[in-house]
Amino acid sequence: MSDNQLETIISDRIRQQGRITFCDYMAACLYEPGLGYYTSPGRKVGTAGDFYTSITVHAAFGRVIAREIARMWRSLGQPTDFTLVEAGAGHGRLAGDVMDFLAEQEPDCYVASRLLLVEQEPTLAGAQADLLAAHAAKLGWCSPAQLATLRFSGVLYSNELLDAMPVHRVVMTAEGLREVFVTLQDGQLAEQLDHPSTPALEQYLTRYGTPLLAGQEAEVSLAGLAWLETVAAALERGFVLTIDYGFPKEELYTPRRRQGTLLCYHQHKVEDNPYIRLGQQDITTHINFSALMERGEQLGLQTVWFGEQYRFLLSAGMLDEFEAIESAALSEAEKLKARLTLKRLIMPEGGMGDTFQVLVQSRDVERPQLGCLKGIGL
Repeated sequence: MSDNQLETIISDRIRQQGRITFCDYMAACLYEPGLGYYTSPGRKVGTAGDFYTSITVHAAFGRVIAREIARMWRSLGQPTDFTLVEAGAGHGRLAGDVMDFLAEQEPDCYVASRLLLVEQEPTLAGAQADLLAAHAAKLGWCSPAQLATLRFSGVLYSNELLDAMPVHRVVMTAEGLREVFVTLQDGQLAEQLDHPSTPALEQYLTRYGTPLLAGQEAEVSLAGLAWLETVAAALERGFVLTIDYGFPKEELYTPRRRQGTLLCYHQHKVEDNPYIRLGQQDITTHINFSALMERGEQLGLQTVWFGEQYRFLLSAGMLDEFEAIESAALSEAEKLKARLTLKRLIMPEGGMGDTFQVLVQSRDVERPQLGCLKGIGL
C-alpha cells in the first residue's frame, strides 16, 4: 500500500467503481478535499513554492490590470455600481494590487467598486481578508458553485485559472479517437485507452480543435467551456479578462505537440509524470483560446482583444510603471533591480511576455476605449 494518502484513496476508488477518466484523476490530484494540490496547506507560488506567476513577480502586474479595469469602468459609462469578480483569487495578492491602485489613482472608480473573490478552497478566505484588510468594506466572497447564481455588471478577471482545470486526455489511433483512462495494474496506477467516455470530446475537437494525426495526443477542457458558460450567464454587461498560457487551436493541436501539453511542476522543476507525488505537484495544461473565443461569441461575448501578455501590458500602462520607478526615491541599485523585475513580465523568449496570452471579451459594450486596443507600435 502506498504511503501517499491521496494515492490510496484514488486506488480504492478505482477498485470499488472501476477505472476513471484522466479528468477525474486530475480533479482528485488537484482538488480532493484536504489532500489535493490546491486544497491542502502549503505555499504553491513564489520562491518557496513550485512555480512563479506574474502576480508574484511584481505589484506592477496588478497595477496595470487595474489601469485597464478603470478604462473598462469608463467604457461602461462610469456606473455607480461596478462589480469586480476575481475568479481563482488564491491568497488575494492580485486583488490587493488592483484595489490598492484603484484607491490611490482611480478614486471615483474605487468608490463605485465592490470586489467578489471566487476560490475553490474556502480556507483561503482568512488570508484574503488579512491581505485586503484596507478594503474590507468592499469585499465579498463567492464559491465557484455560487458563481452560477450571480448576475452582475462589471469585470470578471482571472490569472492562471483555466490551466488548472481538469482535462480529458485523448489519443488518435488507427481505429479512431480514444480516451485515456486511469486504472490499476498489479496494484499500481496505469493508463488504459478506450472509447471516449462522452461524445462531447469528439464534438469539442470538431468544433474547437483541428484534425489529429495518428498517434497524436491532446487535451480537451470541457471544464473550461462549462466555466465560460457560467461566466457568460452571470455577466449582464461588462468585460471578461482572461490571462493564462495557451494557444489558438491551430498552434495548440499542431503535429509538433504530438504528446499534448500536460506538465507537472514541483519545486520549480518540470515533470511529465502525473502519477507521482499525488497532491504534492501541480498538474497543468495549455488552454485553447480559440474555444474560449468561438464559444464566447456563441454566448454573446464579443472578442475585444487577444494577444501576448507583453503586448497587453505595454499597451495598458507598463511604461508608466517604469517611469514611476525612475522618479521614485530609490538608489540606482534598487531602480535597476526593479527594472529587471518588471522586464520579466514583458520579455519574450525567456521571460513571461509571450508565454502568457490575454483575452478580453465584452457584453453589451459599444466601442470600448481600452489601452490594449491602442497597440504599442511593434
